[in-house]
Amino acid sequence: MFTERTSVGLDVHARSVVATAIDTKTGELFKQRLVPANEVVIDWLHTLPGPVAVTYEAGPTGFGLARAMATAGIRCEVAAPSKLSRPAGERVKTDARDALQLARLLRVDDITSVRVPTVTQEAARDLVRAREDVRGDLMRARHRVSKLLLRHGHVYYGGQTWSAKHHAWLHRIRFADLGTRCAYEADLEAIDFAVARRDRLDATIAELAADSEFTDLTRRLCCLRGVSTLTGFALAVEIGEWQRFNGNSIGAYLGLVPSEHSSGQSRRQGSITKTGNSHVRRLLIEAAWHHKPRYVVGPVLRARWEQAPEPARARAHIGNQRLHDRWNSYTRRHKKHTVANTAIARELAGWCWSLATLE
Repeated sequence: MFTERTSVGLDVHARSVVATAIDTKTGELFKQRLVPANEVVIDWLHTLPGPVAVTYEAGPTGFGLARAMATAGIRCEVAAPSKLSRPAGERVKTDARDALQLARLLRVDDITSVRVPTVTQEAARDLVRAREDVRGDLMRARHRVSKLLLRHGHVYYGGQTWSAKHHAWLHRIRFADLGTRCAYEADLEAIDFAVARRDRLDATIAELAADSEFTDLTRRLCCLRGVSTLTGFALAVEIGEWQRFNGNSIGAYLGLVPSEHSSGQSRRQGSITKTGNSHVRRLLIEAAWHHKPRYVVGPVLRARWEQAPEPARARAHIGNQRLHDRWNSYTRRHKKHTVANTAIARELAGWCWSLATLE
């Protein structure tokens, strides 16, 4: 609830900060263009009639300004850009107008805030996102190699691709033309570098998952089928404060609920909204496929259970059974497998929330 005297909107860019403040008692406007230095912004805020509340949009400039204001004792709300109310007829957009609009929205408590992570949490999130970037780089490099070979008539029939045997086969191929040979060798080198980077990041993630503030939560989440150490750690650091949600709202936050356009007597539902954290959504979609086969507590899952507390093991066992039964139900109804898997992923998100908030 807005209780401060002055409402401040900041339009933050890499090289400038445009600020607009509204004195709620006198209605006076204060406007200023500042350099993007935390101490400069805070010094200007101290010249305003206090107390002061500030908001700016989440973006590429990060959360350093919000943390600096929290240290200075200034309330700062980092607004979710996708949730901001904007006039439909507005056809002029400037930094000053954006700052004024933010100040007005904050004054009437119409700001949807994003969570500001701690420095440690942001560092862990940077790590898992670097791992995600390497996964994409490796996939694209492998696609380039396989398509180049296909164009030149080389097709592998020796079993599983990208295994040690397949890599040995790749390195035995030679091209006579200099251009094709150089392109092929460059793509193979890109694959080798990406694999080395991926393994190095995996080792760091495993180290943090075993001994950090995320260890307990990661081990709880890994009690579910399809949730490896990498997936569990990524879920823990990406979502952060699980208490913000409940079993239903977390699916909407991750964009796993159907879109809807209903009016009057008509009700139309479409594909999932795909809003929110796309990285977590992909991880849950992949994990959901593991619940389709028959549920058996194998040695890998049992080893993960041994690292988790007993209540988490019991809750996860119920969840694994439930999700497999749901898969069977969708199969009997001849649901399209991709649609069924998305529904399983949505329910899996709820079970992850249940384990994360388990007392």
